[in-house]
Amino acid sequence: MSLRIKLVVDKFVEELKQALDADIQDRIMKEREMQSYIEEREREVAEREAAWKAELSRRETEIARQEARLKMERENLEKEKSVLMGTASNQDNQDGALEITVSGEKYRCLRFSKAKK
Repeated sequence: MSLRIKLVVDKFVEELKQALDADIQDRIMKEREMQSYIEEREREVAEREAAWKAELSRRETEIARQEARLKMERENLEKEKSVLMGTASNQDNQDGALEITVSGEKYRCLRFSKAKK
């Protein structure tokens, strides 16, 4: 009888070892699958982040270009404004000379004639 019990116990122990090995293998496979999934998700996130950063860089470059263009336009406008803000006067000039003031500087044109209509 003790031999029979030993055989039953040995069979049980062997089945238990097989079940544990199968469980360990299953856990290893699940862990590998999870690790593969995590790596794939990390790659996807890194790709999206790289695309976002590239788009951000492109937009920043475009903004800098537009700011430079606007600055140039403003400078040109200021130059044009300073020319247009000049005043012309022939009052108090007995000789008919035209005096023009541009940016605080006076210019005198000696030969001034009015345009004919």
